[in-house]
Amino acid sequence: MYENYWGLTEKPFENTPDPRFMYYSKKHEEALMRLLYAIKEEKGAAMLTGEYGSGKTILSRIIIDELVKNKIYEVALIIHPQLSPTQFIQEIIYQLKNEHVRGPKPQLLHIMQDVIYKNFNEGKKTLILIDEAQIIKNKETLEEIRLFLNFQLNDKFLITLVLIGQPELLVMVNSIPQLQQRLGIKYHLSGLDKNEMETYIKHRLSVAGAKNEIFNKEAFEVIYNYSEGLPRKINNVCDMCLLIGFGQEAKIIDRQLSERVIKDLNMEPSIYAKNV
Repeated sequence: MYENYWGLTEKPFENTPDPRFMYYSKKHEEALMRLLYAIKEEKGAAMLTGEYGSGKTILSRIIIDELVKNKIYEVALIIHPQLSPTQFIQEIIYQLKNEHVRGPKPQLLHIMQDVIYKNFNEGKKTLILIDEAQIIKNKETLEEIRLFLNFQLNDKFLITLVLIGQPELLVMVNSIPQLQQRLGIKYHLSGLDKNEMETYIKHRLSVAGAKNEIFNKEAFEVIYNYSEGLPRKINNVCDMCLLIGFGQEAKIIDRQLSERVIKDLNMEPSIYAKNV
């Protein structure tokens, strides 16, 4: 809608895990390095936590994209982990085998074991990546996940388990010492600093085809104070700034325009209802 006005070829601030728009801050680089190390060196288990909108999901997709290029990896990506222990095992089997299976849990575990050993015998490595792991409310499911790490030989794990979630995942994992102790690699992803945020915005605009400056320094300051450096909040406010700026035929996104957008984003639901 506003792309032509700002000289863009596409929208730069969509909240989708598109690797083309990934900006690698030092924090994101370290998180990626640690997780890839855990996977490639078969460390058993790793955990990435971070605030809502800090960039965890896009990192997980970048990891999967990289592993898929290397045909020795079989990946089970669980994005809706609010499952019972039995459902969890069924979903993993489906992801790895592309086959729906039913039966009692012991039988399902045997099938899962067969798939994992088949991968091993074919020279393939098995990754189970659980996104939004903080929504696992069933402690039995977390216990079952821990037991997946028993799929191992004397000298190596047969799977790598990666848990990704919001900060409350830390509390959940710490309540199960047997799981917490088996997470050899952990990292907490925090927001971007002010300079990183400015570079992040410019990077996304550049990927979307921008040739000229669109946001000025004062707008960056306002956006940072609102977003606390969290990419999802940055995307939301920048997208609306471009839309409102287009509607006002603005030449640049400045302090006044960005403050107006943020005021609208912070509007109380009851006030919004009256306005519409």
